[in-house]
Amino acid sequence: MPKPTAQPTRIDLQAEIPEDLHNALQSFLGSNPDWSQARVFSAATALFLMQNGASNRSINRTYLDALFGYED
Repeated sequence: MPKPTAQPTRIDLQAEIPEDLHNALQSFLGSNPDWSQARVFSAATALFLMQNGASNRSINRTYLDALFGYED
């Protein structure tokens, strides 16, 4: 029997973004009901970190889980 994996700790994040970016995000979310704002931001943040030298496996896993829709 597989061992259950620990759930990652979640925190709330509040950020100000340009209105044009917000409108584009809302349009994307309206056209892609499988995505949530949290999923978009998790994928985008993880990708940014990976592209800028982060080599932590949990960041890679966060990105792949967000990209392919694996929810906790």
